[in-house]
Amino acid sequence: MIKLLNWLVTWWNGYTIGTWIFTKRHGRLVGEDVLGNAYYQTADGKRRWVLYKNIAEASLVPAEWHGWLHHTFDNPPTVEPPRVKAWEREHQPNLTGTPLAQKPAGSIMAGGQRPHATGDYEAWQPK
Repeated sequence: MIKLLNWLVTWWNGYTIGTWIFTKRHGRLVGEDVLGNAYYQTADGKRRWVLYKNIAEASLVPAEWHGWLHHTFDNPPTVEPPRVKAWEREHQPNLTGTPLAQKPAGSIMAGGQRPHATGDYEAWQPK
């Protein structure tokens, strides 16, 4: 019951009932990415969108699909896969707010110990 209620009134859990109805009426499935997100477009190809598998987080869209969604590429990666360059890394979602988030020195999450000032900074003084 709670899952149904979440689906009816929240958008951050994937998609709303309105998006689902629009997708069923006007959407044509183009493909899925490695994370399970499904990509759709209208029959004329003017509108493109993604239905997230889990939480609706834009950083969960891989680069090749991002380019297709924003009309940078005409063909989706399922039709014309992008050429992978030797320097490219595997897609990594936004880790902010997770246990894997970056914790720089001096951050409260990293123990809160800032390095001591070195004396190379001179504060501005008005004249």
